Amino acid sequence: MMAARPAPLFADDKTAAELFCMKRAEFRRLVDAGHLPAPRDLGGLERWDVEQLQKIARGDAMDGGGMQW
Repeated sequence: MMAARPAPLFADDKTAAELFCMKRAEFRRLVDAGHLPAPRDLGGLERWDVEQLQKIARGDAMDGGGMQW
């Protein structure tokens, strides 16, 4: 029996885009426009916080009528 893989804490742009069922370029446009949060720098690698992206997708990132990140 194979052990379950742990859920990722951070995602690259390809994986982050897949979380929203969109192409990488579409995801990047939303990030560049400020509609989605910018990536974090993890040792020179751009990575997005998966939990934060999940909150945005569920609508849980709203705080007082605006997005908070």
